[in-house]
Amino acid sequence: MNTLITAGLRREAMAVDTALDGHTALEQVATTRYDVVVLDRDLPGVHGDEVCRRIVAGGAGSRVLMLTAAGTVRDRVEGLGLGADDYLPKPFDFAELVARVRALGRRSTPALPPVLDNGDLTLDPNRRVASRAGRRLDLAPKEFAVLAHLLAAGGRVVSAEELLDRVWDEATDPFTTTVKTTIGRLRAKLGQPPAIHTVRDGGYRIGAP
Repeated sequence: MNTLITAGLRREAMAVDTALDGHTALEQVATTRYDVVVLDRDLPGVHGDEVCRRIVAGGAGSRVLMLTAAGTVRDRVEGLGLGADDYLPKPFDFAELVARVRALGRRSTPALPPVLDNGDLTLDPNRRVASRAGRRLDLAPKEFAVLAHLLAAGGRVVSAEELLDRVWDEATDPFTTTVKTTIGRLRAKLGQPPAIHTVRDGGYRIGAP
């Protein structure tokens, strides 16, 4: 199930790290601030209940979506009592998991406008639609996620390292050219005049150079 969830969330343009046991999960949350932690209650090593307690006690602000094979009301109450923000019994519909992860992600980050825009560029994160000068853009998931992050930055320079951290995940080689390649494809699809500008020794920004 771990592999299926990871692959599915990545198809939804989410950056995903994985842990197969409680010890690894705790190591990862100690070094990385996650918007949302999808936590299997029945993790081996350190039980999911204890992992949840430590995440909440750590105060990092990560939202916890707990998954469990036990779906009784009592089990749900216990899970939420541990500090989980949401609770999803197995089996579940994947579309519901995605919807809940996105909802928790919005709660863990500063509120953004329902539609992001800059000049003639608009992007609706909820409808997964982006357009320029009224022309709908056919963007791959990573291209959409990069554009959304740049627009959300409001003109701030965004480094390649930040894009790797927020749009990709731990499986990505930090020395890869994937950010540069994705930016190149995105620029081509956005057309002229250029909307994404490279800042020397800084990164990328949306808007006037």
